Amino acid sequence: MSDTEIKDPALGPIAQPGFADLVGYRLVHWDETETHLALALEAKHMNRSGVMHGGVLTTLIDTACGYTGCYCPTPGRVRRAMTLQLSCQFLAPGLQGRTLTAYAKRTGGGRSVFFSTCAVRDEGGALIGHGEGVFKYRRGSEDPEGEPA
Repeated sequence: MSDTEIKDPALGPIAQPGFADLVGYRLVHWDETETHLALALEAKHMNRSGVMHGGVLTTLIDTACGYTGCYCPTPGRVRRAMTLQLSCQFLAPGLQGRTLTAYAKRTGGGRSVFFSTCAVRDEGGALIGHGEGVFKYRRGSEDPEGEPA
């Protein structure tokens, strides 16, 4: 299993898309209501001021929040969604060499839209950022049983 896969007890290894490889985050926990992503901050994540680029934090929040509504326990099936609205608050600098974890929870929603919130912390527990999102299921993904992968 590669660094960009997690093993779900019910589903087996879950491969992540190419963007995960590009940025370097990995899915470390995923269930019906929560998602955790981890990212070790490297030089490629820093801006010209030497701290984490805001796009990295935004990516972690968007991705973790989006995953919270897309868990599908049925092997061979998936759920997909798109971001309708995303807010991010940048609270502290992310520093090279630190590992960030995005902790997202689904907070509500219905058949076609869901809501999530996310806190991003470093390994010392410092809150680096926070965000919330609104997501719409793509056609065919409204059913919790998902659609064929």
